[in-house]
Amino acid sequence: MKQTAWAVERDAEGGREVLLLVTLEAEAETPRAPVAVNLVIDRSASMRGAPLAAAVEAARALVERAGPKDYVGLLTFDADAEQVLPVRAMESGAKSAFLKTLSRLDSGEGTALHEAVENGAEAVRRVLVPGARPQLLMLTDGEPSVGPTALGEFKVLGQRVHDSGVALHALGLGKHYLPEILEALTGPSGTGFTHVDDAEGLPLAVGALGAELFGEVVADARVYVLPTGFADLRCRHRYPSRVEGDAMSAALGAVSHAFPRRVLFAGVLEKGDWNLTVSTSYTEHGDTRRVSVPVTRLLPDSDEGRFVRAVSAELELVSYEAAAWKALSRRQQDAAERALEGADKGLYKLARLGSAEVPAQRHVDRLADLRRAVERRAAQPSALGVRRAQSEVSRITMSRIGPALPAAVNVGPPPRPALPAPANGGAPGGTLDGAALLPWKTGNTEP
Repeated sequence: MKQTAWAVERDAEGGREVLLLVTLEAEAETPRAPVAVNLVIDRSASMRGAPLAAAVEAARALVERAGPKDYVGLLTFDADAEQVLPVRAMESGAKSAFLKTLSRLDSGEGTALHEAVENGAEAVRRVLVPGARPQLLMLTDGEPSVGPTALGEFKVLGQRVHDSGVALHALGLGKHYLPEILEALTGPSGTGFTHVDDAEGLPLAVGALGAELFGEVVADARVYVLPTGFADLRCRHRYPSRVEGDAMSAALGAVSHAFPRRVLFAGVLEKGDWNLTVSTSYTEHGDTRRVSVPVTRLLPDSDEGRFVRAVSAELELVSYEAAAWKALSRRQQDAAERALEGADKGLYKLARLGSAEVPAQRHVDRLADLRRAVERRAAQPSALGVRRAQSEVSRITMSRIGPALPAAVNVGPPPRPALPAPANGGAPGGTLDGAALLPWKTGNTEP
C-alpha cells in the first residue's frame, strides 16, 4: 500500500502552524478482500413505487457484481425488520435466488430503523468470512416511527455496531429521513452517509458505494502521530481520534481501490525546531501490520504544498457551510449570514490555491443554494438542501475520496457564480476531503 506524509509550515492566527496530511492508497495490483455485507432496505409506505423499484435495481447491480467468494444477505424493514435472506456465498444458485427475492419485494407501513440496524448488524456479525470485514449497507427514506426514535439512542447503537466489528454505510433518499440519525450511525465507522435527491440517482449512489465495498484492500487503518516542539496538535478530519501517551491517533477504517483515505492534522509550534513521527497500522489478509511513514517537508507554494493547504481550506469551508444551515434551521439569521460569509471566504481561498486535486467548483452549487436560503430569510430552509449539505459535510469530514457522482445524486442545477482565478494560473474546480476539529487532550469528536 502506498503511504505518504506531507508537512507544510505556514503562518497562522495563533503563530506558526504545521499542517500534516497523511494518505493511504491501495496499489492497483493489490487483490481486493472478499465481501461480507448485509443489505438493509427500507420498504415503508413512502418507498412505494419508483423509490422501491430503484432500490431493487441498485441491490440487483450489487449482487450481480459479487463473486463466489463474496457473501451477501438481505434484510428489509417497515414496522418490522426481517432477515429475508441470510448472509451467504454468492454462488450461481444463491445469486439467482437472491435476484428472484428482490423482484418480489413490496412496500408496507412504518419505519423500524433502530431494529433494522441492530438485527442487520447481528446477522452479518454471525458469519465468519476469512479476510472479509462484516459490513452493513442501509437505505432509508424516512424517519423512524417504530421502536426507538431519539437521536441519543442511535448514537449508542452506531457506536455499539462499530465496537462489534461491523462497518455501517448509509444512504438517505429524499427529504424525510433525519440526517443527524444517519450521521450518528455511520460516524463511529468513519464512513459518512450519502444523500440522494430522488430515486433516479439511487443506482448511481449505490454503484459508488459498491466500488468501495468491492475494492477493499485493508481494514482497520489507523494513523499515529508523535509531535515534538508543538504547543498542541489537532485532527482536522472527523475520524474517531484519541490521545495515546504523547501521541495522537486517528482511526480511518478501510482503504479500497476506489477510495483512498486521507487525514489532516494541524499543530501550533512551540519553538522553531519541530519534528513529527508518523506510523500506520492496518489489517491485510487477516494480518496486522505496523509501518513507519517518513515525513516530507514541503514548500507552501509547491504543487504538493498547495494541495495540503487546499485540503485545510476545504475543511474550513464545509464547517462554515454546516454552521450556516444549522443556524437557518434554528432561525438564527445573523449567525447564518456570518457563517455564509465565512464559507464564501473559504471558497475564494480554495479557488485561489488552484489545486487540481481539491477543485473548488464542487462547492459552488451548494453554496448558491445556501446563499438563496439566507437571502430569502426563510423560516425553514429547503429540506433537500439541508440533507444534501449535511451529507456532503459528513462525507468530506470523513475523507471518503472517490469519483464524483452526477448532479442528480449530489447537487441541484442552480447557476454557478464565477470563481477567482487560481494563484498558479490553473482552472478552478472541485472534489473531496474535509474537517472537524479534535482537541489535543481528549478522544471526543467535536460536533
